[in-house]
Amino acid sequence: MFFQQASEGKTAKNRLHLDVRVAPGLHGDERMAALEAECERLVGFGATRLRRDEPAPPPSAGYIVMADPEENEFCSD
Repeated sequence: MFFQQASEGKTAKNRLHLDVRVAPGLHGDERMAALEAECERLVGFGATRLRRDEPAPPPSAGYIVMADPEENEFCSD
């Protein structure tokens, strides 16, 4: 787990943002397919899918933003 200090002040109750590493080492369509499969699994446990951000070369690998049952956001990436 990696902790990073936020530069902005607290604006909402969710001050901890988790990035769940689902597809390390995968790229492109293979990576996004793995993220979609994990998203479906997490929805089965009560998570909510909020949006999918597509890969934008060169730095972005794409990710899916989700929320737990208490509406705390996290990313599947």
